Amino acid sequence: MTRRWWILTVGIAAQASASCYLYGLPFLIPELQRSTGVSLTEAALLVTAPVLGLLFALIAWGAAADRYGERVVMTVGLAATGTLLLASLALPGLLLFGAGLMLAGAAAASVNAASGRVVLGWFAATERGLAMGLRQTAQPIGVAIAAATLPAIGQRWGFAPAVALPAVLCLVAALLVLLVVVDPPRPPAPATGRAPSPYRHTPATTLLRLHSASAMLVVPQVVSATFAVTYLVSELEWSPVAAGRLVAVVQIVGAAGRIVAGVWSDRVGNRMGPMRVIAVLAAVTMLLWAVLDSWLAVAALAAAMIVSVTDNGLGFTATAELAGPFWAGRALGVQNTGQNILGMVAAPAFGALITAFGYPVAITAAAVFPLVGAALTPVAGERRLSVGYRRGGS
Repeated sequence: MTRRWWILTVGIAAQASASCYLYGLPFLIPELQRSTGVSLTEAALLVTAPVLGLLFALIAWGAAADRYGERVVMTVGLAATGTLLLASLALPGLLLFGAGLMLAGAAAASVNAASGRVVLGWFAATERGLAMGLRQTAQPIGVAIAAATLPAIGQRWGFAPAVALPAVLCLVAALLVLLVVVDPPRPPAPATGRAPSPYRHTPATTLLRLHSASAMLVVPQVVSATFAVTYLVSELEWSPVAAGRLVAVVQIVGAAGRIVAGVWSDRVGNRMGPMRVIAVLAAVTMLLWAVLDSWLAVAALAAAMIVSVTDNGLGFTATAELAGPFWAGRALGVQNTGQNILGMVAAPAFGALITAFGYPVAITAAAVFPLVGAALTPVAGERRLSVGYRRGGS
C-alpha cells in the first residue's frame, strides 16, 4: 500500500472516532431519559450540543488547515476532543455537561475540515470520487461503532462510561495521525501571495447552490439516524440493544453506499448527477417509512438510513474540486457548517414535531427537504466548470 493510502486509512480512522462522538450520542437518548427524566425534546437538544460546537469552529479549522496543514490540525483537534470530553463528565449538572460537549464538538471540527483536504492533495481527479467515498465511510463507521456499543454500555454501566468510549477513541486517533499523516504537496502559491476566493468568481453560484443542496440532504439523514433507536423502542417495542445492532449494520451498508457513489461519480465524470438521483431516492424512502407499518416500516427506515448518507462524499468532493487547493479547507468548512446548522436544528425540531403529531407526520415533513435539495443540485453548473476544476485540482 502506498503512503497516500495509509494516510487515507488513518484519516478514515480519525473521522470515524470523531463521528462516534459527534453523531453517536443520540443512541443514548433512552438511557439519558431513563437516568435523568428529561423529555425527548430536551434529550435531543442535549445530544446536539457537540454539533453546535462543531458548526461554530468549522470554518476556523478549515482556514487553519489551509495555512498550517492537515497533520497538525487533526492531531491537536483530536487530542483536545478526547481531553475535553473526559473533562466534561466531571462537570456537575446537565447545563455544564452540555457546555463541555459543545467545546469538545468544536475541537472535533478540526477533523471534518482537515481530513477532506488530504483527499484533494493526494489523489487525482479520476480517482478522487473513490478516495472521498472511502473517506466518507468514516462517519457511518463511527455511527455504527456508537450504535453497536453505546446503548449496551449505557444499559449496563450508565451514561458516563458510554460517553467515555468515543473520548478514548479520539485520543488514540490523535496519536495515529501524529505518527502516520504527512501533509500533501501543494502547487506553488500565486504570484500575488493570496489565491482569489472561489466565492468571488465564476464558480460562486455553483458552490453556493452545492452548499445549499447538501444542507437540505442532511435532514433525512439526521432524522433517520437520531430517532431510529427511539422509534424502534417506543413504536415497535424493540430493546435498545437490538435497535442499536440493527442501526450498526445499516450504517455499515451505508458506508459501502458512499464508496459506490464515489466510484459512480468517477465513472460518469461528474458528482452532481449522481447526487440528484440520490436526493430523489432519499425522499422516496422517507415517505415509505412514514406510511408503512411493522417490518415494512423497519425495512423502509433501513433504506432511508442507507440512501440518505450516500451523497455526502459527492458534495465534499465537488466542493474541494471547485474551491481549489488554497481554499479547500475553508470551503469544506462552509459546506460542513451549512449541513450541521440544519442538522442541529433538525434534531430538536423533529423531536418536538414527533411529540406533537407523531412519527408519520414528522417523517413526511422530513421527506420534503431532499426534494428541495434535488432541485438545488447544480448539475448544469458543474458540467460547465468540470474541465477547469479537474485540471486545476489535481
